[in-house]
Amino acid sequence: MIKLTIPSEPIAQGRPRFVSRGKFVSTYDPPKSKAYKELVAQYAREQYHGKLLEGQLYIVLNVFRSVQKSISKAERARRLSGVHRPTVKPDIDNYFKAVTDACTGIIWRDDALITDVKMGKFYSEEPRVEIYVEELCILKI
Repeated sequence: MIKLTIPSEPIAQGRPRFVSRGKFVSTYDPPKSKAYKELVAQYAREQYHGKLLEGQLYIVLNVFRSVQKSISKAERARRLSGVHRPTVKPDIDNYFKAVTDACTGIIWRDDALITDVKMGKFYSEEPRVEIYVEELCILKI
């Protein structure tokens, strides 16, 4: 199993932006999303030195967000203990998209190889994303 940690405030994938130039329309990532993907790719390159994965993949993605400063001590304790978990935007699938796009070509050949996923959003005093990757072994009969 491969484990990667991205030690920074998680950033979700933003909506694509569109630019029209005459009859051509092109899309691009919002600057914040692009910068975060580059950061994730940098950490992935530093932490993974194996070959590109080619098989079916199982991914566990845990997102640890900062706790807001404007809450009571009791609520802060509930959030850090996991009693209260993030139910606010951004959606967890947007975090997933940003991280998996960034790891394409570094950890796996294509994020279409991901067949199984488990995800969670948590609060933490150390914001980060933890990703676990396992190549599934399929028995051939």
